[in-house]
Amino acid sequence: MTFVPFDDRDGWIWMDGDFVPWREANTHVLTHGLHYASSVFEGERMYDGEIFKITEHSERLHRSAGMLDFEIPFSVADLDDAKRATCAKMGFSDCYIRAVAFRGPEQLSVSAFPNKTRVAIAAWEWPSYFDAATKAKGIRLEWAKWRRPDPATAPSAAKAAGLYMICTLSKMAAEKNGFSDAMMLDWRAYVAEATGANVFFVQDGALHTPPTDAILDGITRRTVIDLAAAKGIEVVVRHIRPEELSGFTECFVTGTAAEVTPVGQIGEYSFTPGELSLGLMEDYGRLVRRQG
Repeated sequence: MTFVPFDDRDGWIWMDGDFVPWREANTHVLTHGLHYASSVFEGERMYDGEIFKITEHSERLHRSAGMLDFEIPFSVADLDDAKRATCAKMGFSDCYIRAVAFRGPEQLSVSAFPNKTRVAIAAWEWPSYFDAATKAKGIRLEWAKWRRPDPATAPSAAKAAGLYMICTLSKMAAEKNGFSDAMMLDWRAYVAEATGANVFFVQDGALHTPPTDAILDGITRRTVIDLAAAKGIEVVVRHIRPEELSGFTECFVTGTAAEVTPVGQIGEYSFTPGELSLGLMEDYGRLVRRQG
């Protein structure tokens, strides 16, 4: 696969209410969001011409910005329209969408009261994060060095760029060691999430998943819980200690990028993708292709 830098592509990006040529969608190097992480974002997918859970993502972008004490100057409906228009402008019916809001360059200090909020939306073609063969046997994860922070020390409920620094460090370290991703603990040493996906375990026909008191309340996570409930599968939301993984038979992660992906290994613990994991993966695939 040929690598094409994201700043050197053809197409259009929606910025602050207008479309600009892809290569001209720039902001100044002294932008507050770059230096002080005052930035929030959403990752979404369009399937067969429909953006999955589009409004839920726009609503969460607004909530995340509010947690960082800035306002997005476009309504939820405006953002929904802009995302659809961006995909249409690019000629896509299946793609990934990235919406980002960040403080601009009006002032570069820790305080950011004069800074305007910038908003951009881009879309590009991006197939499944993992191929079918990898999903069938389950991806391999190692334990991350870094832990999800105490909500008293960071706005952990926000999808904020700054919270992903330790995710980048953890995923890069995992890939260097031959793993697909890393599993993170929270500050109390409970199982938290992968670097960009929530996690579920299977025990005696029930799903077990961590609560969202220290992790992102994933939209795909909520969708899978609804799919499981519709099938009569019990979902237990609770804190999980790492040593409990020896008692689980299956594991999978969920997220917009990962969708529903079975896991074959986390550190010293092994799992076998089975009927429940693979069934929910198929159910999710059918759901996202059955919109409108």
